[in-house]
Amino acid sequence: MSLDPTLVSDLQAVLRDVPDFPKPGIVFKDITPMLADPRLFGRVVNAMSAPFRGQHITKVVGVESRGFLLGAPIALALEAGFVPARKPGKLPHKRIVERYSLEYGADGVEMHEDAILKDERILVVDDVLATGGTADATGRLVTRLGGQIVGYCFLITLDFLEGAKRLGPDKVTSILTF
Repeated sequence: MSLDPTLVSDLQAVLRDVPDFPKPGIVFKDITPMLADPRLFGRVVNAMSAPFRGQHITKVVGVESRGFLLGAPIALALEAGFVPARKPGKLPHKRIVERYSLEYGADGVEMHEDAILKDERILVVDDVLATGGTADATGRLVTRLGGQIVGYCFLITLDFLEGAKRLGPDKVTSILTF
């Protein structure tokens, strides 16, 4: 993905590292300063949606919760529908769940069972790609519902955790890599 180098430097200037959040040893990438700047936020949405223009995306799936903040405007930019992928128990209608393993335990992600139609072209969006567990589970849900994954789009990739390998590096785009 070819990016405006000023976008990368502008993002690096506003994103915050929050040590030991949500637990000791984790350095949390706080995107809220970017969200508070409407011009920068708009530039980010344009940059994240650009590689997928003309690819006939029918739905953008935003992964809870910061994937909602990025995915919804990207869906609008691509003239696509938006689908939330949520933690279990948060969606009101009939839903399907995909479980996945964490370092210490398990979690899951859910979508409404009618959220994606057969052969729809899907873009999965989230803020950070770490190990890829949540994005991979979301992709499996999309496939179970009959959708085709066109790509995975992230604001940030933590390269040292190798999540792109899990998803297929040719399907992953991001603006920043650490």
